[in-house]
Amino acid sequence: MLTCREMTELMTDYLEGRLTFGDRLRFQLHLGTCRHCRAYLKQMRHGIQTLGRLPDQPIPKELEAELLRRFRSWKKSS
Repeated sequence: MLTCREMTELMTDYLEGRLTFGDRLRFQLHLGTCRHCRAYLKQMRHGIQTLGRLPDQPIPKELEAELLRRFRSWKKSS
């Protein structure tokens, strides 16, 4: 049986159909017994649907540069 932590780690692979048959079966068995993981899966699906409706808009160059600067400084400090 999978733990809830393992479930969250496998969620993207499950949604993208990348789990093996055995892993998918264990995933679905856990879903059948855990309302928290079912709720998390529902939230993930809702997020995917919502993001899929957003229009493609380029990130302003200034914002992109600032995000990259912050990411690089974060990576150095971790």
